[in-house]
Amino acid sequence: MNHPLTMTFRILALAPQVHVRDATGATVCYVRQKLLRLKEHVEVFADESQSRLLYEIRADRMIDFSATYRFADAGGRPLGAVRRRGWRSLWRARYDLLDEQGRECGSITEVDPWVSFADRLLDGIPGVSLVTGYILHPVYALADATGRELLRLTKQSGFLESRFLIDRCGPCTETEETRGVLAFLMMTLLERRRG
Repeated sequence: MNHPLTMTFRILALAPQVHVRDATGATVCYVRQKLLRLKEHVEVFADESQSRLLYEIRADRMIDFSATYRFADAGGRPLGAVRRRGWRSLWRARYDLLDEQGRECGSITEVDPWVSFADRLLDGIPGVSLVTGYILHPVYALADATGRELLRLTKQSGFLESRFLIDRCGPCTETEETRGVLAFLMMTLLERRRG
């Protein structure tokens, strides 16, 4: 993948829609989340036509407080998972990254929880939320099991869409990169719901 990747969410869409594009502007993947599902199931497609399924993300339970979201390719082969740390994530967002066998292989941590707190707090105030998108930019770091940072997700300024940038911070395998992008995608969908 040509980094940085840009992940954009349409704000005015009824169902969440996400485009991920690489540095050249080519589409990496597209998600149009279905509404009113009891158990989270996200399908990741090659493009907006939704004709070629790339990955699926499925929750292991209906309540998403400490749910595990498993990634699989179009053939059903497991690629890993991301799990929210429940109570530990109330102040600072923290997620565990799991490999294909379900072993912990990394984590996603919010770099500065004060920025996200202010972003969530001010986002609910009409008129002010238009400005906070240009000022407050939460950052999330994805590190491997040794603590080495592999990828970083940064919220960018945006008017009619939420925009995030995914940057590679160090060398990583294609599997680690794919798992990381899917984890950031699911984490961002969950954090957007949180506020």
